[in-house]
Amino acid sequence: MRRIVTMALVAALTAILFYLSRFWFLSLWPRSGLFGIETLRPQGGLIGRWLRGTDAAPFELLIWAIACFLMLTWAQKLYDRIPTKPDAGDSHD
Repeated sequence: MRRIVTMALVAALTAILFYLSRFWFLSLWPRSGLFGIETLRPQGGLIGRWLRGTDAAPFELLIWAIACFLMLTWAQKLYDRIPTKPDAGDSHD
């Protein structure tokens, strides 16, 4: 069961990171925004939109890559903190 939950969380995190990037190509919800929130348009690319007009705009891809690395690192640290039950077949002699 833990593996299924973990895989679902990884898939959700991957979709979020993909949506934040400029590589999002899916249009899964109406133009009014996801759940009616205007800032969550179906085009994705939120990081580029947030950085538009700033000095950091040319570094959008680098900022996205660093953010992905940090989010995945924190997710791994959180996952490592969750205690696991030992399997019945494991012997720790």
